[in-house]
Amino acid sequence: MSIEIITLIVLLAMFIVGSVISVNMGIIGIVAAFVVGTYASGLSVKEIYTAFPIDMFFLLAGVTYLFAIAQNNRTLDLLLVWGLRLVRGNVGLLPWVLFGVCAILASMGASSAAIAPIFFPIGLRLAYQYGINPILMGLMLSTGIYAGSFSPLNVFGLVVNGIMESENIAHSPVIFYINTLVFYVLISIIIFVAYGGIRLVKSNNDGKALVAAALHENQAAAAAGQQGRGFTWYNAVTLFGIGVLIVMALVFDMNMGFGAFVVGLALALLAPKQQTDVIKQMPWSVIMMVTGIMTYVGVMDQVGTLDYLTDLIARVGNPLLASLIASYIGGIISAFASTTGFLTAVIPLAAPILQDPSMSAVGVVSSIAISASVVDISPFSTIGALMLANVQGVNERLFFRKLLLTSALFIALGPGLAWLIYVLIGTPW
Repeated sequence: MSIEIITLIVLLAMFIVGSVISVNMGIIGIVAAFVVGTYASGLSVKEIYTAFPIDMFFLLAGVTYLFAIAQNNRTLDLLLVWGLRLVRGNVGLLPWVLFGVCAILASMGASSAAIAPIFFPIGLRLAYQYGINPILMGLMLSTGIYAGSFSPLNVFGLVVNGIMESENIAHSPVIFYINTLVFYVLISIIIFVAYGGIRLVKSNNDGKALVAAALHENQAAAAAGQQGRGFTWYNAVTLFGIGVLIVMALVFDMNMGFGAFVVGLALALLAPKQQTDVIKQMPWSVIMMVTGIMTYVGVMDQVGTLDYLTDLIARVGNPLLASLIASYIGGIISAFASTTGFLTAVIPLAAPILQDPSMSAVGVVSSIAISASVVDISPFSTIGALMLANVQGVNERLFFRKLLLTSALFIALGPGLAWLIYVLIGTPW
């Protein structure tokens, strides 16, 4: 058996093991890189070191450090409260307000791991109080999070854009972000209509008191109230710092990772007593997973696996079909495994499609990214698990079956729709 086939089998085994047991796939990737690289391929340890994506590490660590500070000092909680006040008593607007706030926070760089645990308890509690379909509320929260998760400031966007740059593939982070944002807005409209949103808008009940009660009963809001009330100077400085980072990164092309560390350090020096748990709140498991898998993919590149796959895909002779297959593979695998991990592994493997001059690279990567994220409502993923854990007033087994059926529909239709819009038809921008 060739070394190229061995590395692919090991990659598949990594996803299976990471999906079945609670072991970080990044650790598996690092161990696999060492074992396969040294014993099966004859690489030296120094060569394996070069496969570690140090630039991606600083990128992820810097951005997540900054937003851990923003979460710790209640800036994210205040943005949530401001967004909910925009509802002005119209029950039908609640799912859209939560969608918008999730999308804005994700676009600003807050990770889904930070947003989802805060918003799902609030959203599903409000759904129970107002008689909103919990599937509707859960789906709107999920699509809101992913509508902003591929911005140039978010971990997902950083991962995809970083890999595209490392593969030397022409790519526009802004157009990629617009593509994913537009797609999630479109399917959110479909979800809203299909799950009774129009009825909610027509009812237009006065719900200001219930909204306020739900906010006060939420654990995150209560914790924020214990730490202090109102908009403080530190919240203002935090928002200003995030704004400065956005401008410096997008306008002046400043390195995002180091820029986030600079802003984060400035905020930490202004309030050193509030920094005790910031490092602990960073998603180290995600950082380890991404860099670990990328290390293994780097070893695959060194032993020639990516070139081997390039030759295989070239033989297919139909890049449209290849991109459709890649999208559906992404949807199926990501429903049971890590979205970030899958994107980290599959984009380098899809390089032949992305480099095909007859294809739009940003269109193909948009289709793959959407396919891998739109299915995260599966009860076997983090988002789906949060929905199950926080739903109220329904039979859990019945809700599980409904959620499973909904996720199956998303797997069947989501990747195909994304491929149709961004690969087959294409966009005017």
